[in-house]
Amino acid sequence: MANAENKTFNFELVSPERKLISEPAVMVTIPGGEGDFGVLANHSPLLSTIRAGVIEVVGENDNEPRRLFVAGGFADVTPENCTVLAEYAINVADLDQAKIEKELTDLKEDLAMAEGGQDKARVQRKIDLANAKLTAVTGELQL
Repeated sequence: MANAENKTFNFELVSPERKLISEPAVMVTIPGGEGDFGVLANHSPLLSTIRAGVIEVVGENDNEPRRLFVAGGFADVTPENCTVLAEYAINVADLDQAKIEKELTDLKEDLAMAEGGQDKARVQRKIDLANAKLTAVTGELQL
């Protein structure tokens, strides 16, 4: 439940591997399937898909938002809670730009060699995810 001043709510970020965050938050910005949205205490109930992108979490005593990359998933919001079930999540600071750029080069080569629609679509999804990671690191939209 939100605290007495109704300034915070319970925020949880869960990936298949583990619970990454479970703490009070003042505000969370989520890359929803239909666009980014912010969550504050007493938010209207909402269930949303999440696209690959960055979740920003502002805690009670934070000067800067914590930034986490998610590969997709779902967000469940109530007036007292916000739970994000992510397919994959990592701190943006832990992403390595050089490794992502190398992965993109390799994936583009894989795409050129892919045969059949399903194989091409699988590789393209990996390229889209790598581009989203690169955008999270650089702050620049990847085309």
